[in-house]
Amino acid sequence: MNRFSAALAIACAFAPAAALAQTQTFSPQQREEIGAVVREYLLTHPELLQEVAAELDKRQTVAAEARHKKAVKDNAETILNSPRQVVLGNPQGDVTLVEFFDYNCGYCKQAMADMMTLLKDDPKLRIVLKEFPVLGDGSVEAAQVAIAVRMQDKTGKKYLDFHQRLMGGRGEANRARAVAVAREVGMDMARLEKDIASDEPRATLAESFHIAEELGLNGTPSYIVGENVMIGAVGLKALQERINTTRCGKAVC
Repeated sequence: MNRFSAALAIACAFAPAAALAQTQTFSPQQREEIGAVVREYLLTHPELLQEVAAELDKRQTVAAEARHKKAVKDNAETILNSPRQVVLGNPQGDVTLVEFFDYNCGYCKQAMADMMTLLKDDPKLRIVLKEFPVLGDGSVEAAQVAIAVRMQDKTGKKYLDFHQRLMGGRGEANRARAVAVAREVGMDMARLEKDIASDEPRATLAESFHIAEELGLNGTPSYIVGENVMIGAVGLKALQERINTTRCGKAVC
């Protein structure tokens, strides 16, 4: 069988029925013969399935990147400039790194070191932190306390201290642990309790989940750099390269 015949047979086998109906109608005997030919060809050349899978994965990746870029563009103002987020580093930085995180996410705990290194080594970087508690009630409670800390600390210094301590601690992050850490970093506890009970934590989390849904985020940590979305603990090198590519068009500026 030549490559054209094989390709035709495989296309017929995998094409939707509606598409086939628009081109030609096969008799039951022809359908059976086509099926036999396709089966024989695939058994003889199983590597073709790997090529098909690789091409499908490539196309899905390209499509996902296009969706991400559109979602980032459509939600840019909320992603970059919402008052319901924490800004660290250089507030006038030339590149913004946005991180969605959960205090009970083990990968987020590992990735915190990457963020701290970037914060220390890149004076032109602006970092935005968004609570995205997807790992249960304890995560939601910890995020609510973190938002109350943010409401009380306009500089972000105490928030960063709180963030590092809670993210770096052992055991489940929940309301009790988060409140204890807030007390350790010197927050006004009466105001903290009042802010936790206010509408702001709920509004903040609703905003974060809305953006995450628009972007198709399904886990933590997740990052936005420029118009690109990076899902998972991709590591310091990958973050640096993406930041540099956004900044100067190259992996190393």
